[in-house]
Amino acid sequence: MSSDPANLINSEISASELHLYHSDDHYRNFIDCILSGEETIAPAEVAHRSITLAHLGNIAMQLERDLVWDPTNEHIVNDEEANKMLARPMREPWGKFYEQLVLD
Repeated sequence: MSSDPANLINSEISASELHLYHSDDHYRNFIDCILSGEETIAPAEVAHRSITLAHLGNIAMQLERDLVWDPTNEHIVNDEEANKMLARPMREPWGKFYEQLVLD
């Protein structure tokens, strides 16, 4: 194992420093949180926002151009071709259900 700087390998996080969560089983955590009402260790909003960046990078790469993202409305500004790549066609009845959610 190696690190840069090398002394990171042997460093320890003190009790007063920020510690990240530890999970051996996200599925179990999800079920436990449903039962307890507690927040999951990986909130859906954080996951959604995190993967959005990767999706936008893939779309920009495929189209070979820069994109302007509107995070409030979750669409690509002035680029219908790119916006069509944000979701794939849904099987019925889910497509109609989704359209109703978006239009309401």
